[in-house]
Amino acid sequence: MSQVPAWFERKFEFTFPVEQCPNLCVRLRGSPARLEEMLRGVSREVLIRKPEDKWSAQEHAGHLLDLEPLWRARVGDFLEDGNTLTVADLTNRKTDEAKHNARDLRDILAGFRLERMRLLDRVGKLEPALFTRSLLHPRLQQPMRLVDHLYFVGEHDDHHLARIWELINT
Repeated sequence: MSQVPAWFERKFEFTFPVEQCPNLCVRLRGSPARLEEMLRGVSREVLIRKPEDKWSAQEHAGHLLDLEPLWRARVGDFLEDGNTLTVADLTNRKTDEAKHNARDLRDILAGFRLERMRLLDRVGKLEPALFTRSLLHPRLQQPMRLVDHLYFVGEHDDHHLARIWELINT
């Protein structure tokens, strides 16, 4: 049984100052390196093991890659006239259908690094005033500033990194 709390049960309070944005960007920039380090030297057998028919460590890594287009789309939402962030596929169909266990782990890791850098490059070009703009998060049903979105992405990364750590160390 996993000790990592279920993602969809998490609640969030976005009360930190917008000045935390550089710290959040550094955290997000480090996620690919932390993932690579965690998976370095892990046997393929351990990487693709699916306890209780849940995602394997490699599928969790693939899921991080799969979510990058959503994170970029939500950054784009802050540039538009809407009032709600792009809706996520809460069934995670993309990850379930991706067959990440049949892929080469190096491709997943390289893809995640590339896509994360694309996200951060886009964020780095935004006007500072955008980081305080607030939109409704569709699942949480609460306002989220762009800086909160970056925090949310970091928390999502860490959730899956913690789950991967459990899977490769049990």
